[in-house]
Amino acid sequence: MAKVEQKTPMVEEISGVIKDAQSVVLVDYRGLTVEQDTALRKQLREAGISYKVYKNTMMNFAFKGTDFEALAPYLEGPSALAVSTTDATAPARELAKFAKTADKLEIKAGVVEGTLYDAKGMVAISQIPSREELLSRLLGSMQSPITNFARVMKQLAEKGGASGAEAAPAAEEAPAAE
Repeated sequence: MAKVEQKTPMVEEISGVIKDAQSVVLVDYRGLTVEQDTALRKQLREAGISYKVYKNTMMNFAFKGTDFEALAPYLEGPSALAVSTTDATAPARELAKFAKTADKLEIKAGVVEGTLYDAKGMVAISQIPSREELLSRLLGSMQSPITNFARVMKQLAEKGGASGAEAAPAAEEAPAAE
C-alpha cells in the first residue's frame, strides 16, 4: 500500500472532526505526565470537546481550504488539537483552566468562529464565560427589577399603605358615578 493511501484516512478523519467546528485550538503537550494528560482528556471530554494528537503534516493537509488554514504556521513541534462544535470558547476556557495546574501545557494558537488568535488572544478568549452562564446573567439582570418591584409592593401591603392608596381612587369614582 502506498504511503499516500495510508495517510488519506487520517486526513479525512481530521477533516471530519473540524468540519462543523466553531473553534479549534492547538496546544503543545510536551512535559505533561501521563496522569496530567489523562486528567486533561477527561476534563475536555466532560466539556464536550474533542481532543487528539495528530501529526502536523496530516493537520496541515486537512486544514487546507478551510478557515483553519491560518493555523499552519503554528504546526511546529508536538501538537494536539482541541475542537468544539457547540461552544466556541469552551476549548480555550478548559485548556486555560487546566494550564493553571499543569504549567507544561502551552496553548499555541486557535481559530474561533473563523478568526485566528495567537496564544495571548486565546487566553483572552478563555476568560469569556460560557453561553449558558451569559444567558443566566442576562436572565438574572432582567428578573432583578421585577423582583425588587414585587418586594416593594409586598412591603407596602404589609404596612397598610396599599389599602389607603386604593381607597382614595374608589372615593373619587363614587361621586362621578352619580
